[in-house]
Amino acid sequence: MENIFDESNAGAKIDGKVYARAYHSILSDEVPDFILEYSSLPIVQRLDGVGLLCGTDWTPLFDNKFFYSRLDHSIGVALIIWKFTHDKKQSLAGLFHDIATPAFSHVIDFKNGDFENQESTEEPTHDMINDDLILSENLFRDGIYKYEIDDYHKYPIADNPRPGLSADRLEYMYPSGAALNESWSLNEIKENYSCIQVLKNENGEDELGFSDLNAAAVYTKKFLDISKLLQENEDKLTMKLLADTISLAIESGFVCETDLYELDELSIVRCFDRIVKNRPSADSTDSIKKFKKHWNTFRRMKRVEHFDSPIDNAYNMSLQVKKRYVDPLVKTEKGDVRISKLHAETAECIKEFLNFKDTKYGSVYWL
Repeated sequence: MENIFDESNAGAKIDGKVYARAYHSILSDEVPDFILEYSSLPIVQRLDGVGLLCGTDWTPLFDNKFFYSRLDHSIGVALIIWKFTHDKKQSLAGLFHDIATPAFSHVIDFKNGDFENQESTEEPTHDMINDDLILSENLFRDGIYKYEIDDYHKYPIADNPRPGLSADRLEYMYPSGAALNESWSLNEIKENYSCIQVLKNENGEDELGFSDLNAAAVYTKKFLDISKLLQENEDKLTMKLLADTISLAIESGFVCETDLYELDELSIVRCFDRIVKNRPSADSTDSIKKFKKHWNTFRRMKRVEHFDSPIDNAYNMSLQVKKRYVDPLVKTEKGDVRISKLHAETAECIKEFLNFKDTKYGSVYWL
């Protein structure tokens, strides 16, 4: 998968697949055959063309170091679950948890108006698993019921309510930090991940946590740094602008809803680039002209302005989005305790993040 702004491939600095293999070898010494087999099924392989970072790979506003796919993420989640549970069904639930993710990931939640929960794209998960014949044959052969793997929320190691630490949250923040701002090297991930254990939370449920206070503080601080980036107007505007552009593309007949599940992101990006390049403006309807203005701005923007009110001749965005954060458990002599109760500096970082607000509007001048 290329990370490009044009056909010259002047984008990614690291091969994403090489990174993913090295990173996954840290998450689990063993890669069981069933994860390899199920991850090769077409229903899962589709995710190889869907980026984890929600469209930011395709605009020069961001300088992502590599493309990390939802397939890479799903395999990583399955490997973490396997390492700490050795439970095949839980691991498969983790592998399939993003099966319904469309191209550009949570951008489509923005398109659907689901800014604060970003869960609307999860709704087809059950039906997609239930309707896939190849997957059904494999599950039948292995004696696994679909209801045992179609909802990873039922397994607390796989997923749990914020601010708990789950395999899903633990996995995505390592490569997100590495790709977005190089906050994690592979050696740093290896050292930090070596401190992860299964602990018990306030409800007596299993939850991933840290055996070392310093490792927990490092992870939490870096998690919050990336989470703050996702709260800033640069990220929110990128996702909203791309969401609106996709809506215009559907309105103009360039793509349809099903294409978001059948085409990879690179194919859609190249399709949109060709439309802007080859379709004469004189022959365009108002909706097509609007699409071209949106797409040109998305593909060329390098700066977002921060204002308290909308500005003229610009795309203006103002909205609140999901706040992703963790307050992980730490193993102590007196039991497993949230780091916010043990480490004042980290508690203050969490508080500052939860109170953070960017300017009311993020704006980018039309290009």
